[in-house]
Amino acid sequence: MSVVIFKADQLNLPEHIAKKLKGRKIEFVETNEGILLRPVEDPIKELRGFQEGSKFTTEAYLQQKRQDKELEQ
Repeated sequence: MSVVIFKADQLNLPEHIAKKLKGRKIEFVETNEGILLRPVEDPIKELRGFQEGSKFTTEAYLQQKRQDKELEQ
């Protein structure tokens, strides 16, 4: 099964649906019932900010990587 991705702006959709999907990519999936239009989600954007407020920082991550590298030697 192949997947085709369009930007919602490229499609001629009813106005109320087009407003919800404006600026998003749409995936067409063939099902037994017909064609399903599904927004393509960006997993990186969805995860942005999920650790906000936690004690995990970039500096802590880099420190852990340095320690791991030292242990490997």
